Amino acid sequence: MPDVSCRIVEVCVFKFENNCAQYLLLRRAKDERVYPGLWQLVSGSIEPKEKALDAALRELNEETMLKPRAFWNVPFTNAFYDHETDVVNVSPMFAAQVDAGIEPRLSAEHDTYGWFDIERAARKLVWPGQRSGLQVVHDYIAGGQKASALVRLL
Repeated sequence: MPDVSCRIVEVCVFKFENNCAQYLLLRRAKDERVYPGLWQLVSGSIEPKEKALDAALRELNEETMLKPRAFWNVPFTNAFYDHETDVVNVSPMFAAQVDAGIEPRLSAEHDTYGWFDIERAARKLVWPGQRSGLQVVHDYIAGGQKASALVRLL
């Protein structure tokens, strides 16, 4: 029977340009062992004894050097099965709004980035869980629904 584990966080970063939400995607470097060349959200591992929130803020800083002007606990978790480890991974998602005009400084894990509208971002993400989480952020957080006030952390 597979184990269930929560060892990964994901952060959906967005900004507003001309009143339109733009979403940050990072492309994994070609020399990365896992999923080279894949477009993704900010993501990373939760360190031992680290809270998911702290891991999300740390990963955002490590991978982009961006400072959020607002930060949310997204009412969505991504789940996927890893056949090599026989583990079902449950990944909490967070959202970070950054100021317009700010650009990330990437770690060596990624070789480029792009800001995309919701449709283009969804097409670039290959994993259905990340596309679903992106849509939740777009509808409830960036869209300014009442739920966004309930889950805002910063």
